[in-house]
Amino acid sequence: MTDSTFTAEVLQSDVPVLVDFWAEWCGPCKMVGPVLEEIAKEHGEKLRIVKLNIDENPETARNYQIMSIPTMAVFVKGEVDKSIVGAKPKAALLRDLSAYI
Repeated sequence: MTDSTFTAEVLQSDVPVLVDFWAEWCGPCKMVGPVLEEIAKEHGEKLRIVKLNIDENPETARNYQIMSIPTMAVFVKGEVDKSIVGAKPKAALLRDLSAYI
């Protein structure tokens, strides 16, 4: 996911999209990454999960005022419907995402 593909892949998506705003140097981001991969495998038909590196794609992070990472934003019909800030265990993330999966 990049700044240039964000509109097509996220804002114009027919299904809800969770965008994981992360960076290579972020320890908590590395902890939540594998959990999101598991959720994507289990619920990918209902909720699309993509990653956006904020260091490589600062424009999108700036547009959505991402102040701390990891931040996971769920976009529905081109709008942020829910934001989840910080690393959480899988069970907590599944609860937070229950409306979408």
